[in-house]
Amino acid sequence: MLDIPGWLRATIWAVLFAGVALTLPNLFYDRVERHNDAVALIEETGAETAELSADRSLWPDFLPSSLVNLGLDLRGGAHLLAEVQLTDVHEARMEALWPEVRQALRQLQGEIGGIRRDQNAPPGQLVINIGNPDGLPAAIAAVRELAEPVVSFTGVASQTLDVSGEGSRITVQLSEAELTATNDRTMVQSLEIIRRRVDEAGTREPTIARQGADRILIQVPGLDSAQELKDLIGRTAQLGFHTVVGTAGSADQAVDFGQMVVPSVDEQNPVGFYILETLPVVTGEDLTDSQPGFDQQTGLPIVTFRFNSAGAQEFGRYTTANIGNPFAIVLDDEVISAPTIQSAITGGSGQISGNFTPESSNQLAILLRSGSLPAELTFLQEQTISASLGADSIAAGQRAAIVAFGAVLVFMALSYGLFGIFANLALILNVTLIFAFLSLIGATLTLPGIAGIVLTIGMAVDANVLVFERIREELKTARGPARAIEIGYEKALSAIIDANITTIIAAGILWALGAGPVRGFAITLGIGILTSVFTAIFVTRLFLVMWFERRRPKTIEV
Repeated sequence: MLDIPGWLRATIWAVLFAGVALTLPNLFYDRVERHNDAVALIEETGAETAELSADRSLWPDFLPSSLVNLGLDLRGGAHLLAEVQLTDVHEARMEALWPEVRQALRQLQGEIGGIRRDQNAPPGQLVINIGNPDGLPAAIAAVRELAEPVVSFTGVASQTLDVSGEGSRITVQLSEAELTATNDRTMVQSLEIIRRRVDEAGTREPTIARQGADRILIQVPGLDSAQELKDLIGRTAQLGFHTVVGTAGSADQAVDFGQMVVPSVDEQNPVGFYILETLPVVTGEDLTDSQPGFDQQTGLPIVTFRFNSAGAQEFGRYTTANIGNPFAIVLDDEVISAPTIQSAITGGSGQISGNFTPESSNQLAILLRSGSLPAELTFLQEQTISASLGADSIAAGQRAAIVAFGAVLVFMALSYGLFGIFANLALILNVTLIFAFLSLIGATLTLPGIAGIVLTIGMAVDANVLVFERIREELKTARGPARAIEIGYEKALSAIIDANITTIIAAGILWALGAGPVRGFAITLGIGILTSVFTAIFVTRLFLVMWFERRRPKTIEV
Protein backbone atom coordinates (compact mmCIF):
# COMPACT_ATOMS: atom_id res chain seq x y z
CA MET A 1 0.00 0.00 0.00
CA LEU A 2 1.04 3.58 -0.49
CA ASP A 3 2.61 4.93 2.64
CA ILE A 4 5.02 7.77 3.46
CA PRO A 5 6.10 7.95 7.13
CA GLY A 6 5.20 11.10 9.02
CA TRP A 7 8.82 12.06 9.68
CA LEU A 8 9.61 11.84 5.95
CA ARG A 9 6.60 13.99 5.07
CA ALA A 10 7.70 16.60 7.60
CA THR A 11 11.24 16.53 6.18
CA ILE A 12 9.99 17.01 2.60
CA TRP A 13 7.79 19.95 3.57
CA ALA A 14 10.64 21.50 5.60
CA VAL A 15 13.01 21.28 2.63
CA LEU A 16 10.39 22.84 0.33
CA PHE A 17 9.65 25.62 2.83
CA ALA A 18 13.35 26.38 3.24
CA GLY A 19 13.78 26.43 -0.55
CA VAL A 20 10.98 28.96 -1.00
CA ALA A 21 12.36 31.14 1.83
CA LEU A 22 15.88 31.14 0.38
CA THR A 23 14.63 31.86 -3.15
CA LEU A 24 12.32 34.71 -2.12
CA PRO A 25 15.07 37.42 -1.83
CA ASN A 26 15.96 36.95 -5.49
CA LEU A 27 12.47 38.14 -6.49
CA PHE A 28 13.31 41.52 -4.85
CA TYR A 29 16.94 41.63 -5.96
CA ASP A 30 17.62 45.39 -5.87
CA ARG A 31 15.93 45.92 -2.50
CA VAL A 32 17.73 43.01 -0.85
CA GLU A 33 21.04 44.04 -2.38
CA ARG A 34 20.73 47.55 -0.94
CA HIS A 35 19.71 46.04 2.40
CA ASN A 36 22.79 43.78 2.45
CA ASP A 37 25.13 46.64 1.50
CA ALA A 38 23.70 48.82 4.27
CA VAL A 39 24.03 46.06 6.89
CA ALA A 40 27.65 45.38 5.87
CA LEU A 41 28.54 49.09 5.99
CA ILE A 42 26.90 49.55 9.38
CA GLU A 43 28.80 46.56 10.79
CA GLU A 44 32.07 47.82 9.31
CA THR A 45 31.84 51.45 10.44
CA GLY A 46 29.70 51.06 13.55
CA ALA A 47 27.65 54.12 12.52
CA GLU A 48 24.11 54.10 11.17
CA THR A 49 22.99 57.15 9.19
CA ALA A 50 19.43 57.93 8.11
CA GLU A 51 20.23 56.81 4.57
CA LEU A 52 21.68 53.50 5.76
CA SER A 53 18.69 52.95 8.03
CA ALA A 54 16.33 53.52 5.10
CA ASP A 55 18.21 51.00 2.97
CA ARG A 56 18.33 48.50 5.80
CA SER A 57 14.56 48.71 6.28
CA LEU A 58 13.95 47.68 2.67
CA TRP A 59 14.08 44.00 3.72
CA PRO A 60 13.14 42.39 7.06
CA ASP A 61 16.14 41.26 9.09
CA PHE A 62 14.44 38.02 10.14
CA LEU A 63 14.10 36.77 6.55
CA PRO A 64 16.97 35.18 4.59
CA SER A 65 18.89 37.74 2.53
CA SER A 66 21.31 35.60 0.53
CA LEU A 67 21.26 36.32 -3.21
CA VAL A 68 22.37 34.53 -6.33
CA ASN A 69 25.27 36.66 -7.53
CA LEU A 70 25.07 37.79 -11.13
CA GLY A 71 28.10 37.07 -13.25
CA LEU A 72 29.97 39.43 -15.55
CA ASP A 73 27.88 38.58 -18.60
CA LEU A 74 24.65 39.34 -16.71
CA ARG A 75 25.64 42.37 -14.65
CA GLY A 76 28.27 43.99 -16.85
CA GLY A 77 31.80 44.80 -15.73
CA ALA A 78 35.46 44.32 -16.57
CA HIS A 79 37.39 41.21 -17.67
CA LEU A 80 41.17 40.87 -17.65
CA LEU A 81 43.57 38.02 -18.31
CA ALA A 82 46.99 38.81 -16.84
CA GLU A 83 50.32 37.06 -17.16
CA VAL A 84 52.67 37.16 -14.17
CA GLN A 85 56.29 37.82 -15.16
CA LEU A 86 57.89 35.12 -13.02
CA THR A 87 61.35 35.77 -14.44
CA ASP A 88 61.34 39.14 -12.65
CA VAL A 89 61.13 37.30 -9.33
CA HIS A 90 64.04 35.03 -10.24
CA GLU A 91 66.19 38.03 -11.15
CA ALA A 92 65.22 39.83 -7.94
CA ARG A 93 66.23 36.78 -5.89
CA MET A 94 69.67 36.77 -7.49
CA GLU A 95 70.03 40.52 -7.01
CA ALA A 96 69.22 40.21 -3.33
CA LEU A 97 71.63 37.25 -2.99
CA TRP A 98 74.64 39.10 -4.39
CA PRO A 99 75.62 40.97 -1.16
CA GLU A 100 75.66 37.68 0.77
CA VAL A 101 77.72 35.94 -1.91
CA ARG A 102 80.17 38.84 -2.04
CA GLN A 103 80.56 38.81 1.76
CA ALA A 104 81.16 35.03 1.81
CA LEU A 105 83.78 35.22 -0.95
CA ARG A 106 85.59 38.17 0.59
CA GLN A 107 86.44 36.00 3.58
CA LEU A 108 88.37 33.74 1.15
CA GLN A 109 90.02 36.57 -0.76
CA GLY A 110 93.51 35.43 0.21
CA GLU A 111 92.79 32.02 -1.34
CA ILE A 112 90.70 32.93 -4.38
CA GLY A 113 92.08 36.39 -5.20
CA GLY A 114 89.84 39.19 -6.42
CA ILE A 115 86.15 38.74 -7.15
CA ARG A 116 84.17 40.42 -9.91
CA ARG A 117 80.52 40.05 -10.87
CA ASP A 118 79.75 39.49 -14.54
CA GLN A 119 77.26 42.19 -15.56
CA ASN A 120 76.35 40.33 -18.78
CA ALA A 121 75.15 37.15 -17.05
CA PRO A 122 71.93 35.58 -18.35
CA PRO A 123 68.72 36.64 -16.54
CA GLY A 124 68.17 34.69 -13.35
CA GLN A 125 71.86 33.78 -12.94
CA LEU A 126 74.59 35.21 -10.76
CA VAL A 127 78.04 34.81 -12.38
CA ILE A 128 81.22 35.66 -10.44
CA ASN A 129 84.78 35.57 -11.71
CA ILE A 130 87.57 34.92 -9.21
CA GLY A 131 91.23 35.80 -9.57
CA ASN A 132 92.73 32.40 -8.62
CA PRO A 133 91.19 29.33 -10.34
CA ASP A 134 92.86 27.06 -7.75
CA GLY A 135 90.47 28.43 -5.11
CA LEU A 136 87.37 27.48 -7.11
CA PRO A 137 86.38 24.44 -4.92
CA ALA A 138 86.60 26.50 -1.74
CA ALA A 139 84.61 29.34 -3.33
CA ILE A 140 81.87 26.95 -4.50
CA ALA A 141 81.68 25.38 -1.04
CA ALA A 142 81.37 28.82 0.58
CA VAL A 143 78.53 29.84 -1.74
CA ARG A 144 76.73 26.52 -1.27
CA GLU A 145 76.63 27.16 2.47
CA LEU A 146 74.25 30.03 1.70
CA ALA A 147 71.68 27.57 0.31
CA GLU A 148 68.73 26.53 2.45
CA PRO A 149 66.25 23.63 2.25
CA VAL A 150 63.42 24.19 -0.20
CA VAL A 151 60.14 25.02 1.55
CA SER A 152 57.65 22.87 -0.37
CA PHE A 153 56.14 19.39 -0.37
CA THR A 154 57.71 18.46 -3.71
CA GLY A 155 61.18 19.77 -2.97
CA VAL A 156 61.96 17.73 0.14
CA ALA A 157 65.72 17.34 0.74
CA SER A 158 66.45 19.85 -2.07
CA GLN A 159 68.46 23.03 -1.71
CA THR A 160 67.43 26.48 -2.89
CA LEU A 161 70.62 27.16 -4.88
CA ASP A 162 72.34 25.38 -7.73
CA VAL A 163 76.05 26.34 -7.62
CA SER A 164 78.51 25.23 -10.30
CA GLY A 165 81.92 26.35 -11.47
CA GLU A 166 84.41 26.03 -14.27
CA GLY A 167 87.89 27.53 -14.43
CA SER A 168 87.62 30.80 -12.57
CA ARG A 169 83.90 31.23 -13.12
CA ILE A 170 81.16 30.51 -10.54
CA THR A 171 77.50 30.30 -11.63
CA VAL A 172 74.72 30.60 -9.07
CA GLN A 173 71.04 30.11 -9.87
CA LEU A 174 67.89 28.81 -8.25
CA SER A 175 67.50 25.05 -8.26
CA GLU A 176 64.64 23.43 -10.17
CA ALA A 177 62.82 22.60 -6.94
CA GLU A 178 63.19 26.17 -5.71
CA LEU A 179 62.05 27.58 -9.07
CA THR A 180 58.86 25.52 -8.84
CA ALA A 181 58.25 26.51 -5.23
CA THR A 182 59.01 30.17 -5.96
CA ASN A 183 56.65 30.23 -8.92
CA ASP A 184 53.85 28.69 -6.85
CA ARG A 185 54.40 31.15 -4.00
CA THR A 186 54.50 34.07 -6.42
CA MET A 187 51.22 33.05 -8.05
CA VAL A 188 49.50 32.53 -4.69
CA GLN A 189 50.80 35.88 -3.44
CA SER A 190 49.73 37.64 -6.63
CA LEU A 191 46.25 36.14 -6.39
CA GLU A 192 45.89 37.22 -2.77
CA ILE A 193 47.15 40.75 -3.38
CA ILE A 194 44.89 41.23 -6.41
CA ARG A 195 41.95 39.94 -4.38
CA ARG A 196 42.73 42.35 -1.53
CA ARG A 197 43.03 45.30 -3.90
CA VAL A 198 39.73 44.51 -5.58
CA ASP A 199 38.02 43.97 -2.22
CA GLU A 200 39.42 47.25 -0.89
CA ALA A 201 37.77 49.06 -3.79
CA GLY A 202 34.38 47.80 -2.64
CA THR A 203 33.45 45.74 -5.69
CA ARG A 204 31.01 42.86 -5.32
CA GLU A 205 31.70 39.17 -5.89
CA PRO A 206 34.75 39.30 -8.18
CA THR A 207 36.09 36.21 -9.91
CA ILE A 208 39.86 35.91 -9.43
CA ALA A 209 41.35 32.57 -10.40
CA ARG A 210 44.63 31.09 -11.57
CA GLN A 211 44.76 29.79 -15.12
CA GLY A 212 47.69 27.64 -16.15
CA ALA A 213 51.18 28.13 -14.80
CA ASP A 214 51.50 31.92 -14.92
CA ARG A 215 48.14 33.52 -15.75
CA ILE A 216 45.37 35.03 -13.64
CA LEU A 217 41.76 35.60 -14.69
CA ILE A 218 40.12 38.67 -13.14
CA GLN A 219 36.42 39.43 -13.63
CA VAL A 220 34.81 42.21 -11.62
CA PRO A 221 31.08 42.90 -12.11
CA GLY A 222 29.90 46.48 -11.82
CA LEU A 223 33.00 48.30 -13.09
CA ASP A 224 32.55 50.74 -15.97
CA SER A 225 35.72 49.88 -17.87
CA ALA A 226 38.60 47.44 -18.05
CA GLN A 227 40.99 50.39 -17.78
CA GLU A 228 39.59 51.18 -14.34
CA LEU A 229 40.37 47.64 -13.26
CA LYS A 230 43.86 47.84 -14.78
CA ASP A 231 44.53 51.08 -12.92
CA LEU A 232 43.53 49.38 -9.69
CA ILE A 233 45.59 46.20 -9.96
CA GLY A 234 48.01 46.74 -12.83
CA ARG A 235 50.58 48.73 -10.91
CA THR A 236 53.15 46.84 -8.90
CA ALA A 237 53.03 49.55 -6.21
CA GLN A 238 56.59 48.76 -5.15
CA LEU A 239 57.46 51.28 -2.47
CA GLY A 240 60.99 51.86 -1.25
CA PHE A 241 62.94 54.39 0.80
CA HIS A 242 66.33 54.85 -0.84
CA THR A 243 69.53 56.70 -0.03
CA VAL A 244 70.12 59.70 -2.31
CA VAL A 245 73.61 59.73 -3.82
CA GLY A 246 73.13 62.80 -6.02
CA THR A 247 71.28 64.16 -9.02
CA ALA A 248 71.60 63.32 -12.70
CA GLY A 249 71.11 65.28 -15.87
CA SER A 250 69.49 62.44 -17.81
CA ALA A 251 68.31 58.88 -17.47
CA ASP A 252 71.36 57.66 -19.42
CA GLN A 253 73.95 59.09 -17.05
CA ALA A 254 76.59 56.54 -16.04
CA VAL A 255 76.56 55.49 -12.38
CA ASP A 256 78.57 53.13 -10.22
CA PHE A 257 77.54 49.54 -9.70
CA GLY A 258 74.82 49.26 -7.04
CA GLN A 259 73.33 52.61 -8.02
CA MET A 260 70.48 53.61 -10.30
CA VAL A 261 69.05 56.69 -11.99
CA VAL A 262 65.38 57.29 -11.19
CA PRO A 263 63.16 60.07 -12.63
CA SER A 264 61.38 62.42 -10.27
CA VAL A 265 57.68 63.30 -10.45
CA ASP A 266 57.75 65.57 -7.40
CA GLU A 267 56.63 68.97 -8.70
CA GLN A 268 57.58 70.65 -5.42
CA ASN A 269 61.23 69.69 -5.99
CA PRO A 270 62.12 70.31 -9.66
CA VAL A 271 64.93 67.77 -9.94
CA GLY A 272 64.77 65.75 -13.14
CA PHE A 273 66.60 62.61 -12.05
CA TYR A 274 68.07 61.25 -8.83
CA ILE A 275 71.00 58.89 -8.38
CA LEU A 276 69.98 56.41 -5.68
CA GLU A 277 71.34 53.35 -3.95
CA THR A 278 69.74 50.31 -5.61
CA LEU A 279 68.94 48.49 -2.37
CA PRO A 280 66.26 50.31 -0.36
CA VAL A 281 66.60 51.05 3.33
CA VAL A 282 62.99 49.98 3.95
CA THR A 283 60.45 48.56 1.50
CA GLY A 284 56.69 48.55 1.26
CA GLU A 285 56.68 45.01 2.67
CA ASP A 286 57.30 46.58 6.10
CA LEU A 287 54.13 48.70 5.89
CA THR A 288 51.26 47.71 8.17
CA ASP A 289 48.78 50.43 7.25
CA SER A 290 48.25 53.25 4.80
CA GLN A 291 45.43 55.79 4.71
CA PRO A 292 44.57 58.89 2.62
CA GLY A 293 44.45 62.20 4.43
CA PHE A 294 45.17 65.93 4.22
CA ASP A 295 48.22 67.87 5.33
CA GLN A 296 47.29 70.01 8.32
CA GLN A 297 49.50 72.89 7.16
CA THR A 298 48.89 72.99 3.41
CA GLY A 299 45.51 71.23 3.21
CA LEU A 300 46.75 69.16 0.26
CA PRO A 301 45.98 65.44 -0.07
CA ILE A 302 48.61 63.11 1.38
CA VAL A 303 49.03 59.43 2.16
CA THR A 304 49.99 58.41 5.70
CA PHE A 305 51.74 55.15 6.45
CA ARG A 306 52.93 53.10 9.41
CA PHE A 307 55.73 50.53 9.59
CA ASN A 308 55.85 47.27 11.50
CA SER A 309 58.32 46.93 14.37
CA ALA A 310 61.21 45.73 12.18
CA GLY A 311 60.65 48.47 9.59
CA ALA A 312 60.27 51.13 12.29
CA GLN A 313 63.57 50.12 13.91
CA GLU A 314 65.46 50.10 10.61
CA PHE A 315 63.98 53.42 9.49
CA GLY A 316 64.69 54.93 12.90
CA ARG A 317 68.35 53.87 12.76
CA TYR A 318 68.73 55.23 9.23
CA THR A 319 67.15 58.61 9.94
CA THR A 320 69.15 58.98 13.17
CA ALA A 321 72.42 58.48 11.27
CA ASN A 322 71.48 60.69 8.30
CA ILE A 323 70.00 63.88 9.77
CA GLY A 324 70.39 66.69 7.23
CA ASN A 325 70.62 64.34 4.25
CA PRO A 326 67.84 63.73 1.72
CA PHE A 327 66.22 60.37 1.14
CA ALA A 328 63.97 59.34 -1.73
CA ILE A 329 60.52 57.78 -1.54
CA VAL A 330 60.31 55.66 -4.70
CA LEU A 331 57.03 54.25 -5.99
CA ASP A 332 57.11 52.10 -9.11
CA ASP A 333 60.53 53.39 -10.23
CA GLU A 334 59.60 57.05 -9.77
CA VAL A 335 60.70 59.42 -7.01
CA ILE A 336 57.46 60.85 -5.68
CA SER A 337 59.12 62.75 -2.85
CA ALA A 338 62.71 63.45 -1.71
CA PRO A 339 62.52 65.22 1.65
CA THR A 340 65.46 66.11 3.84
CA ILE A 341 65.67 64.30 7.16
CA GLN A 342 65.16 67.04 9.76
CA SER A 343 65.19 64.75 12.78
CA ALA A 344 65.21 61.09 13.70
CA ILE A 345 61.90 59.38 12.78
CA THR A 346 61.59 56.70 15.42
CA GLY A 347 57.82 56.47 15.76
CA GLY A 348 57.40 54.14 12.79
CA SER A 349 54.96 56.39 10.91
CA GLY A 350 55.16 59.09 8.27
CA GLN A 351 53.44 60.58 5.27
CA ILE A 352 53.87 60.78 1.50
CA SER A 353 53.11 64.11 -0.12
CA GLY A 354 53.09 64.98 -3.79
CA ASN A 355 50.86 66.09 -6.62
CA PHE A 356 47.89 64.07 -5.33
CA THR A 357 44.17 64.49 -5.79
CA PRO A 358 41.79 63.02 -3.19
CA GLU A 359 41.03 60.18 -5.63
CA SER A 360 44.68 59.42 -6.41
CA SER A 361 45.68 59.54 -2.74
CA ASN A 362 42.91 57.07 -1.92
CA GLN A 363 43.97 54.75 -4.73
CA LEU A 364 47.63 54.91 -3.65
CA ALA A 365 46.63 54.12 -0.07
CA ILE A 366 44.70 51.08 -1.33
CA LEU A 367 47.72 49.88 -3.32
CA LEU A 368 50.12 50.29 -0.41
CA ARG A 369 47.74 48.82 2.13
CA SER A 370 47.14 45.71 0.07
CA GLY A 371 50.84 45.14 -0.50
CA SER A 372 53.07 45.18 -3.54
CA LEU A 373 52.81 42.63 -6.30
CA PRO A 374 55.84 40.33 -6.35
CA ALA A 375 56.11 40.58 -10.15
CA GLU A 376 54.88 42.71 -13.00
CA LEU A 377 51.60 41.85 -14.72
CA THR A 378 51.22 41.80 -18.50
CA PHE A 379 47.61 42.03 -19.63
CA LEU A 380 46.90 39.64 -22.48
CA GLN A 381 43.13 40.21 -22.73
CA GLU A 382 40.84 42.99 -21.62
CA GLN A 383 37.12 43.40 -22.16
CA THR A 384 34.38 45.67 -20.89
CA ILE A 385 30.79 44.42 -20.79
CA SER A 386 28.24 47.20 -20.41
CA ALA A 387 25.41 46.99 -17.92
CA SER A 388 22.89 47.31 -20.75
CA LEU A 389 24.36 44.26 -22.45
CA GLY A 390 24.09 42.40 -19.15
CA ALA A 391 20.43 43.41 -18.89
CA ASP A 392 19.86 42.14 -22.44
CA SER A 393 21.50 38.85 -21.48
CA ILE A 394 19.24 38.49 -18.45
CA ALA A 395 16.17 39.23 -20.57
CA ALA A 396 17.24 36.68 -23.20
CA GLY A 397 17.89 34.06 -20.53
CA GLN A 398 14.52 34.74 -18.94
CA ARG A 399 12.73 34.36 -22.28
CA ALA A 400 14.51 31.08 -22.97
CA ALA A 401 13.67 29.74 -19.51
CA ILE A 402 10.02 30.83 -19.72
CA VAL A 403 9.53 29.31 -23.19
CA ALA A 404 11.18 26.03 -22.16
CA PHE A 405 9.30 25.97 -18.87
CA GLY A 406 5.96 26.68 -20.51
CA ALA A 407 6.45 24.05 -23.22
CA VAL A 408 7.32 21.38 -20.65
CA LEU A 409 4.32 22.28 -18.46
CA VAL A 410 1.91 22.09 -21.40
CA PHE A 411 3.38 18.80 -22.61
CA MET A 412 3.13 17.14 -19.19
CA ALA A 413 -0.43 18.36 -18.59
CA LEU A 414 -1.65 17.14 -22.00
CA SER A 415 0.20 13.84 -21.78
CA TYR A 416 -0.58 12.76 -18.22
CA GLY A 417 -3.56 14.82 -17.06
CA LEU A 418 -3.78 15.20 -13.30
CA PHE A 419 -0.55 13.29 -12.81
CA GLY A 420 1.12 15.74 -15.20
CA ILE A 421 -0.15 18.67 -13.12
CA PHE A 422 1.45 17.08 -10.03
CA ALA A 423 4.70 16.75 -12.00
CA ASN A 424 4.43 20.41 -13.05
CA LEU A 425 4.07 21.53 -9.44
CA ALA A 426 7.14 19.48 -8.58
CA LEU A 427 8.99 21.04 -11.52
CA ILE A 428 8.23 24.56 -10.27
CA LEU A 429 9.51 23.57 -6.84
CA ASN A 430 12.55 22.02 -8.49
CA VAL A 431 13.56 25.34 -10.07
CA THR A 432 12.88 27.02 -6.72
CA LEU A 433 15.26 24.60 -4.98
CA ILE A 434 17.95 25.26 -7.61
CA PHE A 435 17.90 28.99 -6.89
CA ALA A 436 17.69 28.32 -3.15
CA PHE A 437 20.85 26.20 -3.27
CA LEU A 438 22.67 28.76 -5.44
CA SER A 439 21.71 31.50 -2.96
CA LEU A 440 22.79 29.38 0.00
CA ILE A 441 26.31 28.76 -1.32
CA GLY A 442 26.70 32.28 -2.76
CA ALA A 443 27.20 30.98 -6.29
CA THR A 444 27.58 33.27 -9.30
CA LEU A 445 25.03 32.84 -12.08
CA THR A 446 26.21 33.35 -15.67
CA LEU A 447 24.68 32.81 -19.10
CA PRO A 448 26.06 29.24 -19.26
CA GLY A 449 24.54 28.73 -15.80
CA ILE A 450 21.15 29.78 -17.16
CA ALA A 451 21.67 27.29 -19.99
CA GLY A 452 22.26 24.60 -17.36
CA ILE A 453 19.00 25.51 -15.64
CA VAL A 454 17.08 25.45 -18.93
CA LEU A 455 18.55 22.02 -19.70
CA THR A 456 17.59 20.84 -16.21
CA ILE A 457 13.99 21.91 -16.81
CA GLY A 458 13.81 19.54 -19.76
CA MET A 459 15.57 16.72 -17.94
CA ALA A 460 13.66 17.14 -14.66
CA VAL A 461 10.49 15.55 -16.04
CA ASP A 462 12.34 12.46 -17.30
CA ALA A 463 12.03 10.77 -13.95
CA ASN A 464 8.30 11.52 -13.77
CA VAL A 465 7.82 10.19 -17.30
CA LEU A 466 9.53 6.93 -16.32
CA VAL A 467 7.34 6.58 -13.23
CA PHE A 468 4.11 7.41 -15.03
CA GLU A 469 4.83 5.00 -17.89
CA ARG A 470 5.53 2.22 -15.39
CA ILE A 471 2.23 3.00 -13.62
CA ARG A 472 0.43 2.77 -16.99
CA GLU A 473 1.93 -0.67 -17.59
CA GLU A 474 0.96 -1.89 -14.13
CA LEU A 475 -2.62 -0.68 -14.61
CA LYS A 476 -2.90 -2.92 -17.70
CA THR A 477 -2.36 -5.99 -15.46
CA ALA A 478 -5.61 -5.22 -13.60
CA ARG A 479 -3.83 -4.29 -10.38
CA GLY A 480 -5.50 -1.78 -8.09
CA PRO A 481 -4.50 1.89 -8.43
CA ALA A 482 -2.65 1.97 -5.10
CA ARG A 483 -0.57 -1.10 -5.98
CA ALA A 484 0.08 0.21 -9.50
CA ILE A 485 1.46 3.51 -8.17
CA GLU A 486 3.62 1.74 -5.59
CA ILE A 487 5.11 -0.76 -8.08
CA GLY A 488 5.56 1.99 -10.66
CA TYR A 489 7.83 3.92 -8.32
CA GLU A 490 9.71 0.78 -7.23
CA LYS A 491 10.48 -0.39 -10.77
CA ALA A 492 11.35 3.06 -12.13
CA LEU A 493 13.73 3.93 -9.27
CA SER A 494 16.79 2.08 -10.61
CA ALA A 495 16.43 3.62 -14.08
CA ILE A 496 16.05 7.10 -12.56
CA ILE A 497 19.15 6.71 -10.40
CA ASP A 498 21.27 5.23 -13.23
CA ALA A 499 20.34 7.96 -15.70
CA ASN A 500 21.04 10.79 -13.28
CA ILE A 501 24.30 9.31 -11.97
CA THR A 502 25.74 9.34 -15.49
CA THR A 503 24.73 12.99 -15.88
CA ILE A 504 26.27 13.84 -12.50
CA ILE A 505 29.52 12.18 -13.61
CA ALA A 506 29.54 14.25 -16.81
CA ALA A 507 28.86 17.43 -14.84
CA GLY A 508 31.68 16.57 -12.42
CA ILE A 509 34.14 16.09 -15.29
CA LEU A 510 33.08 19.41 -16.82
CA TRP A 511 33.64 21.13 -13.47
CA ALA A 512 37.03 19.49 -12.87
CA LEU A 513 38.49 20.03 -16.33
CA GLY A 514 36.65 23.14 -17.43
CA ALA A 515 37.10 26.76 -16.47
CA GLY A 516 34.95 29.87 -16.27
CA PRO A 517 31.71 29.46 -18.27
CA VAL A 518 32.05 25.66 -18.47
CA ARG A 519 32.21 25.41 -14.69
CA GLY A 520 29.15 27.64 -14.34
CA PHE A 521 27.21 25.33 -16.63
CA ALA A 522 28.43 22.24 -14.75
CA ILE A 523 27.46 23.64 -11.33
CA THR A 524 23.88 24.52 -12.25
CA LEU A 525 23.48 21.25 -14.15
CA GLY A 526 24.75 19.20 -11.20
CA ILE A 527 22.57 21.03 -8.68
CA GLY A 528 19.59 20.72 -11.02
CA ILE A 529 20.04 16.96 -11.32
CA LEU A 530 20.11 16.55 -7.53
CA THR A 531 17.00 18.67 -6.99
CA SER A 532 15.12 17.00 -9.87
CA VAL A 533 15.75 13.55 -8.41
CA PHE A 534 14.52 14.78 -5.02
CA THR A 535 11.33 16.31 -6.44
CA ALA A 536 10.58 13.31 -8.70
CA ILE A 537 11.11 10.62 -6.06
CA PHE A 538 9.73 12.42 -3.02
CA VAL A 539 7.72 15.55 -3.90
CA THR A 540 5.63 14.18 -6.78
CA ARG A 541 5.01 10.99 -4.83
CA LEU A 542 3.94 13.01 -1.79
CA PHE A 543 1.39 14.88 -3.93
CA LEU A 544 0.07 11.60 -5.37
CA VAL A 545 -0.23 9.99 -1.93
CA MET A 546 -2.00 13.01 -0.43
CA TRP A 547 -4.45 13.08 -3.36
CA PHE A 548 -5.02 9.31 -3.17
CA GLU A 549 -5.61 9.39 0.58
CA ARG A 550 -8.17 12.15 0.14
CA ARG A 551 -10.10 10.85 -2.90
CA ARG A 552 -9.66 7.04 -2.66
CA PRO A 553 -10.34 6.52 -6.40
CA LYS A 554 -11.35 3.05 -7.62
CA THR A 555 -9.70 3.64 -10.99
CA ILE A 556 -7.15 6.12 -12.26
CA GLU A 557 -6.07 7.33 -15.68
CA VAL A 558 -2.51 8.29 -16.47
